[in-house]
Amino acid sequence: MRRINIIQGEHCVVSEPDTMVTTLLGSCIAVCLNDSVSRIGGMNHFLLGEPGADVKPRPDEMQRYGVHAMELLINGMMAKGASRARLKGHIYGGANIIAGLGSIGSQNAEFARRFLETEGIEIGHVDIGGRSARKIEFIPYQGLSRSKNVSDPVPVVRAPAPILAPASDGELELF
Repeated sequence: MRRINIIQGEHCVVSEPDTMVTTLLGSCIAVCLNDSVSRIGGMNHFLLGEPGADVKPRPDEMQRYGVHAMELLINGMMAKGASRARLKGHIYGGANIIAGLGSIGSQNAEFARRFLETEGIEIGHVDIGGRSARKIEFIPYQGLSRSKNVSDPVPVVRAPAPILAPASDGELELF
């Protein structure tokens, strides 16, 4: 099976069988959409739901926002032949991993749910919240998705201690 990994700010639309789209999430959100008749699906990965009222993002910053990511995903699917009326969505992510960031994950998840409901897109599986990162795997052609908690902490690799040269008497030895 061909695997396509997406990262924050990206989306992917697929209509081929034997293709899986994957991503890794913390407080970010991934929405997986599928049209089961045309067998077209896709996934996005966004950092924040929408810019605050006092934020005026530059065009190159829009990819981090769900309001933009959702439109790109939906329009990309429709361009390949999906019907907006047949879309079904799954929502993943929105963990509140870092205490100092408050409830960003919860706010992102609420945005995704509200967006799909407002657009009349049926919501299927939802796996949001908590304090763990998630790995998401989605087979767009079949509309199948799954989420796995990433509970193992990332190993900390420490640099080896430097080897100190023995004290010298100021002589320089050439070799």
